[in-house]
Amino acid sequence: MFAMAQLYVQLGLAEPSPANSAAPLPQAFVARLTTRRDQPINVNGASAATGATILTDAVIETPADVGATINLGALGTLDLGPNTKIKLEFDRNGKVRIVLFKGCFVMGGKKNTDTEVVLEDGTVAAKSDKKKGGGLLNLCFVPGASGPTQGNATDVGAAVGSTGVAAAGGGGGPNLLVGGILIGAFLGVGLPLALRQTDRGTNPSPSTPTSSPTPTGGG
Repeated sequence: MFAMAQLYVQLGLAEPSPANSAAPLPQAFVARLTTRRDQPINVNGASAATGATILTDAVIETPADVGATINLGALGTLDLGPNTKIKLEFDRNGKVRIVLFKGCFVMGGKKNTDTEVVLEDGTVAAKSDKKKGGGLLNLCFVPGASGPTQGNATDVGAAVGSTGVAAAGGGGGPNLLVGGILIGAFLGVGLPLALRQTDRGTNPSPSTPTSSPTPTGGG
């Protein structure tokens, strides 16, 4: 009985403990990149274009004349204008942190998304209120300036094309362009025609022609 007890204890110690077993790692939360006309940008020092995966803590930089959109899924959408450099941090708990080195961006956070924008020195530049649906943040920063300024969402939307939040309604985008075309068409064609009709005044020709007098018979 003593020998059997020792054998039982040894077998019990050899079995892996459920509490100490390795827990499966959660799947990494990733974002997706779209660039204008599929042109490459710089992500963590490497070239990346449309379809690339963006992980948290990524340093992203766009060259001149190339805008980019980062789809953060349930967290929202981030549009980057040309000549922009940021560090992007995000997690599953709705936290988004943008370190703005230079350039312009538009962040459209969805409901329960908490976004914070800081400068390279750690100065907090802006925060969103997740109680109001995440909100829209649009900032520009020039290195050496005292701080960021309110950006132009329309310019960022034009730089990223029709895929980004700015183009979808943050600042106008294609809707503003279509409106401008319609207004231009009216000013170029409709308005001159309307003025021409006004200058004519009353139609000199009567609507009902007058009958010519009946000739009287001569002697």
